[in-house]
Parts: sequence; C-alpha cells; structure tokens
Amino acid sequence: MGRRRLGFWQWLAVVLVKPAMTVWTRRTWRGMEHLRHGPVIIVPNHISHADPLVCAHYVYDAGRWPQFLGKASVFKVPVIGWILHRCRQIPVERGSVDAARSLDALVKALDEGGAVIIYPEGTTSREPDLWPMKGKTGAARLALVTGAPVIPLAMWGPERIFDPRRARLNPRPRIPVTVVAGPPIDLSRWAGATPSRQVLEEMTDVIMLRLRDMLAEIRGGTPPPLWQRGGRRGAEGQHPEAAA
Repeated sequence: MGRRRLGFWQWLAVVLVKPAMTVWTRRTWRGMEHLRHGPVIIVPNHISHADPLVCAHYVYDAGRWPQFLGKASVFKVPVIGWILHRCRQIPVERGSVDAARSLDALVKALDEGGAVIIYPEGTTSREPDLWPMKGKTGAARLALVTGAPVIPLAMWGPERIFDPRRARLNPRPRIPVTVVAGPPIDLSRWAGATPSRQVLEEMTDVIMLRLRDMLAEIRGGTPPPLWQRGGRRGAEGQHPEAAA
C-alpha cells in the first residue's frame, strides 16, 4: 500500500509516531530497496518492546505501510482495538479455527500487495545477549501458502531505548539504531512442498540463521547456536540451506 492511499487513522498514527521516533533515534537504514515493490513477508529479530516502533518507522520510510501481527486480546480492548483494525493491523488468533482465520487475513493482505511483518521468535529474545532464538513456523507456512518473498530485517539499537533484561526505558534523544533489510531468503527448495512439521521447521531454521548472521554483521561478535525458549540450544552450526 502506497502512502497516498493511507486512511485517516493511518495518517494519524504517522503524525503521532514518526516525529517522536525521529527525535528519539539516530538512524542507520540500509537495504530499503528490498521492500519497495510487491507483497513481502518481513521477518525481524525481536530484541525489545521498542523495536516494533523502530521497525514501523523503517518500513514506512521505505515507502510501505507496515502491517504487524498482534495478539488478538489487544484487538478486543475498547478504542485501541478499533484503531488497530483501522490501521490495518492483523490479530493473531489461537486455536485451529481461529488460527486459520488469521492465516486467511495474512493471505488477503499479501494478495493486496501488502508488507506483512511477522516476528518469527514470537516474543522478545530470551538469549542473555539478545541473539535470535529458534523461531516459530508461522512465517514459513505463510511463505509456502502465498509464495511471497521473505525479507530478513536485522536490527540493533532498540534495546538501548528499552532494555527488556532490565525493564528500563531510556528517554534521551538520538539513540543510535541500525536496521538492515536483506535480499529475499532463498526458500525455493521447498516450493510446492506439503507444509509438514519437518518442512516448516527446516524453512524456519534457514530464516533464523539468516537473521542471526545479519545481526552479527551489524553488532559484531560470534553468534551462538539458535536458542530455544526453555533454555535449550538448537542444533550447532549452520543449517545446510543457510548458505544458499
């Protein structure tokens, strides 16, 4: 969706959020050319409660309207839920029937040429140094269903705005943040595959390993193996398809 087609509530969100983020952050944006055309599934790493604002700012500056997945319970809050719907955000439902409804909404958004944002980790990273964890399979499933390109979005700096490890908000202006979008992840090996658990997990590992390696380029250091919620590490080393 181009900016000229934004409705009143979308423009209001831009007017309220973008000036604040412009003052609050000192931005290094790279890779926006990968977002500018057609339907895309954007998969960011999740390091802070502040990074959806940074991500939305980046995607908007790339010329797209960001459509996030959000917990369905938030959409049921009076006034807030009403505004979220009108800003074209998408609720995530639980349960087999409701989950199918959420998938239908995502497919519709992509059919309309949208930029859908899915946090594959499902929550902020529990890794002590905020490296990516092992992901959930929603983005992989959506990619199989639609064939839309999956764009990795690595960011570092939102944890300086709000550090989830200390639950501390930093109000000072011009906090450095870096956001880099990469080219579409090559998932062609699984084109037309049945979305079995194994297929979806293999695709998800490729997505998360690409994010992990992009983040390492931004922040430096040696990334650990993917970390699973519950304290267990994923498989050591690079997935065979991650180098593709």
